[in-house]
Formats: sequence, C-alpha cells, structure tokens
Amino acid sequence: MMPFRKHGLEAQRFAERRRREDEAPKLSGEVPALQSLKLEIEEHSAGGRVKYVRRILVDRAPALFLVPCGDPRCVDGDHDLTSVVMRALQARETAFRGSHHCEGSVGSSGCSRDVQFDGTAEYRS
Repeated sequence: MMPFRKHGLEAQRFAERRRREDEAPKLSGEVPALQSLKLEIEEHSAGGRVKYVRRILVDRAPALFLVPCGDPRCVDGDHDLTSVVMRALQARETAFRGSHHCEGSVGSSGCSRDVQFDGTAEYRS
C-alpha cells in the first residue's frame, strides 16, 4: 500500500509542477533577445553532491525554473530559481550564479539539501 501512495504523491507533485510550467509565460516572450541558456546545477546534501547540466530550449521553455529536490523522502521540496535567473536574464548578464535551500521536509525535520548553480546565457545583438 505504501508504494502506491508514494507514487501517487510523486505523480501529484509532477502534475502540479507541469501545471505551473503551463501557466507561466514563455521565456522567449519575457527575454526576446535570449539565444541560449545553460544552467550547471550542483545539489549538496549530507551524503555528498550531485552535479548536472540543464540546457534550456529557449523557444519552448516557460519562464519558470523549478528544480525538484533530489531527496526522494522530501515532501513539498523544490528549488525555485526563477527570480534569480530571470533577474540575470533581464539584465542581459552572460554569466551568473545563485543558490537555494530546499524548503521541504523529511519526516519531522527540514530538508537539508541545497543547490548552487551557474548560468551561462547568450543573446542576439
């Protein structure tokens, strides 16, 4: 019974994230000169770190940058990088960085995961 419930919660979180992405304005409309965007994300936890790269498809992407928490036990945990990323893009920064602490919970404690990210953007003249 527990695996079904867990998968149901994951599906519900995925559906909520998809809804938010669908309702968000398009990145190409918010930053028309943006040509390419890459985010190098590093997630830190007590168990170590995970590093990966997200290449954003500018023409299709929403102006919403949500990174799910990497801890499968975390409830209500996401890293919303939107304000930092959009501020940098609207200022036409070609390189920027930021961080975010997960606001979810694991059991009765707060989640201990953090992400740090480096962004690289290219713009049309």
